[in-house]
Amino acid sequence: MNPVLAEPPVHRARSGGVLTLTMTRAPVNAMDDALVDALEAALAAACDDRGIAVVHLRSGCRAFCAGADLALMEQSIATPQGLERMLALVTRMQRLGARLEQAPVVTLAEIGGAALGGGFELALACDLRIAAHEAKLGLPEAGLGLLAAAGGTQRLTRLVGPGLAKRLILGAETVDGAAAERLGLVQWAVPRADLAQAAQTLAQRIAALPRDALSAAKQCIAAALDARRDGFAEEIAHTRHLYQQPATRERVTAFLKPAPR
Repeated sequence: MNPVLAEPPVHRARSGGVLTLTMTRAPVNAMDDALVDALEAALAAACDDRGIAVVHLRSGCRAFCAGADLALMEQSIATPQGLERMLALVTRMQRLGARLEQAPVVTLAEIGGAALGGGFELALACDLRIAAHEAKLGLPEAGLGLLAAAGGTQRLTRLVGPGLAKRLILGAETVDGAAAERLGLVQWAVPRADLAQAAQTLAQRIAALPRDALSAAKQCIAAALDARRDGFAEEIAHTRHLYQQPATRERVTAFLKPAPR
């Protein structure tokens, strides 16, 4: 009898320049090594494929992602070995977040359900976030005597400033998707019934733009937040590169072409 193979925790689907990654680790996409492995592998494949401009991250479960696996959390307080395993996973989640931030593609998180703790940290590492009005988002780790250590304290503070970050993190506050949009935690919020189509339309619209231009813009935006980098010089360097690209030349020529009378 052939052994039954486990379903992969991430399903890949490509449509044009969009690679959609659907997390399917039931019941709530709790983060473990297998899920991190699958996300890292899929992201690496997208970065290597010049035809991909957008990675669209979503969930096939009722939650977007519920953070660290509860069984591993239980082990982490029971034994020193469990603690080291948990710390190793959190370090891997930090690395995954950095790769999402630095990827030469635009990353979009579609948040239809709960994105709490490590799940919200995963979404924060993406360039763009669209949430259902009914979704729940937050970093409630302080309520367990813990810390949002997979990049959450850093990215949320950079995103919304220390005042609001302190409100949300120190108060272990959870907000719905509509409030998250008002607070700047996500860029868009729509009714859950409209979320999948809105996210797909957004991903396809961005993927229609040249990948080199998107990557350059992403790098320059990052430079604006890093005092060690000269963002103005990077703008010039990227502009020099882009003007030499065939896609840029074609688009500029078409733009400058007189409209038919």
